[in-house]
Amino acid sequence: MRLLVVNPFASGVTEERIADVTAALGDVEVRRTEHRGHATDLVREHPQAEAVYVFSGDGGFNEALNGIGPDTPVGFVPGGGASVLPRALGLPDDPVRAAEQLAQGRGRTRRISVGRVNGRRFGFAAGIGLDAEAVRRIEGRGRSDDGARAGNLAFAWELGRLVAQHRGRFDPSLEVLGRGRAAFALVANCQPYPYAGPLPVRIAPEARFELGIDLVAPRAVSPFSLPRLLGYALLGRGQAGAGDVLYAHDLDRVEIVCDAPMPLQADGEDLGDVTSAIFESERSAVTVLI
Repeated sequence: MRLLVVNPFASGVTEERIADVTAALGDVEVRRTEHRGHATDLVREHPQAEAVYVFSGDGGFNEALNGIGPDTPVGFVPGGGASVLPRALGLPDDPVRAAEQLAQGRGRTRRISVGRVNGRRFGFAAGIGLDAEAVRRIEGRGRSDDGARAGNLAFAWELGRLVAQHRGRFDPSLEVLGRGRAAFALVANCQPYPYAGPLPVRIAPEARFELGIDLVAPRAVSPFSLPRLLGYALLGRGQAGAGDVLYAHDLDRVEIVCDAPMPLQADGEDLGDVTSAIFESERSAVTVLI
């Protein structure tokens, strides 16, 4: 049996696309999610599935990753506003084309590592502070009438508003144990970290799915350093050797202690406020279809 888990509330998922994706994949059992965390439950209920496909946004992909076993192949069909995970794995951003590629390459797999923060898996990125606050603001907007969450442009807008409200200044507010103090922390399991529309944002240019996690944590941010830090992300170079950035590559574990409660996110999902976080790499943990 091959299972297709569909999040009908994802911004790029419609009844017509569900039908087209199902047809492209062939003989699959379709199950729709009904509430937060349901994708995790559905995947766990089918440990003997020949393959699991997930048609969703990054939140649904994250839920599936938290339910999938090491030997069940899982394929991600982009159905969200960003769909970072399938795009980072090299799949087309069109859901039908992605489903066709997964079907035509049936049996073609890639073994990847995943990150874990405070026990929750993430596929591409997690963070404490700046990006997590922007994620929280997106969630605070709620959803449209059809259940879709705001996408990339809204995230960029909220991130820009957040920087403007701080007047481009973020002082050290957490301790990366054994490495030093920083304003906020970004942890990547691959590159790009996210996408800005069609453009990859290379926060951690050395990160790879087959390796451990990478840490990027600016020591402090000022209006004068902000353009340089943005340049690192857009060009994908410079941050590894920068004196004002804590950068560490291919790690198994990072522990962070915050001065006060700070927001935490994983794969674009708000995980609430934390005073500490342990980031770990689960090497070669998941078999993905490509």
